[in-house]
Amino acid sequence: MLTYSPDSDLVHPRRTYRVAVAAAFFLQGLCFSTWAARIPTVQQQLGLSDTELGGVLLAVPFGSLVSLPLSGWLVARHGSRLLTVLGLFLYAAFLPLLGLANSTPLLLVALVVFGLASNMANISINTQAVGVEAVYGKSIMASFHGLWSLAGFAGAAIGTFMISHNVSPLHHFLLIAGVVIGGVLLVRPYLLPSDAPREADAPIFVLPDKSLMLLGLLAFCSLLCEGTMFDWSGVYFGKVLHADKDLVGVGFAAFMSTMAAGRFIADWFTDRFGRQRTLMLSGLLEALGLAMAVVFPSVIPATIGFMLVGLGVSSVVPLVYGAAGRSKTMSPGVALAAVSTVGFAGFLLGPPLIGLVAGITSLRVSFSLIAVMGLAVAALARRAGVE
Repeated sequence: MLTYSPDSDLVHPRRTYRVAVAAAFFLQGLCFSTWAARIPTVQQQLGLSDTELGGVLLAVPFGSLVSLPLSGWLVARHGSRLLTVLGLFLYAAFLPLLGLANSTPLLLVALVVFGLASNMANISINTQAVGVEAVYGKSIMASFHGLWSLAGFAGAAIGTFMISHNVSPLHHFLLIAGVVIGGVLLVRPYLLPSDAPREADAPIFVLPDKSLMLLGLLAFCSLLCEGTMFDWSGVYFGKVLHADKDLVGVGFAAFMSTMAAGRFIADWFTDRFGRQRTLMLSGLLEALGLAMAVVFPSVIPATIGFMLVGLGVSSVVPLVYGAAGRSKTMSPGVALAAVSTVGFAGFLLGPPLIGLVAGITSLRVSFSLIAVMGLAVAALARRAGVE
């Protein structure tokens, strides 16, 4: 468990560390959203069908999942400051490889290493965030994740500009890589210098204990909802609501906007009402939002429902990561990796599960089942003992 306190021997004011870690979250989010914004362009360049593209895109979560145990071990052994710098540097350096890939096999390889670097940055940056939260002595984790969400909007806006001006993905990616690497060099001196005592003999992977497993299940259920919204919100608006072409993206935009906004109010809400109540309310909002979209299959109520889902998922992962980083049984990096391994499986399983169930029944039935995951979040929040 991290043991920072305001009167520790940190050389900079605590706000400096908070800004530096927030910047690291933004830089990571900018890398991801830059790639996401140019996926249609890359699909067109390589002549990939929707089915082929879906298979190719699994390379990123595959690389992330494979690297989860290794990332936790490296953070435990070498510290999150070094791994944050290294992870972000590699994440940015691998971004242009995606633009250089001129065949499907090369793109697959590039996406796997991109996913590996993504997760190395993710575990180390969240470990830094746990340390800063300990310095402040209150919940601030959600605001860090809010910066990641804001970077998503920034990356999408920059991507739209690049596409409209016919800038190639490679030149676009090179520009953003330079920005991210420059940002990493700027924030490096202001990251927390150390975590909990490093573990030279830390295991590469450990099975989570009961408390961490419950946290992992919380993340699993919420990320199942989140992954569904990322991949299927547009399809739901098009095929179930029969929305006009110009309105197909409204549901996803509504979800993303409230998820980002929710992360900037979640810390205040958590400090006022407690982590357990916040998690319970989050799960109920996820379930209610999805139920609205299913019971009232038209654009306005579904949009409101998707906004509720975004608000619900906004605080779950930050709170779960914060609780995992305070584990008393293992180092923050290893604990985060263990919880992420369980939780990230939900993000992976959600979209294909929706497709499988929809093929047998319908998309409305699929979304009804995902709503149950929101109720599971509310139920698990009490059992997980998150205070």
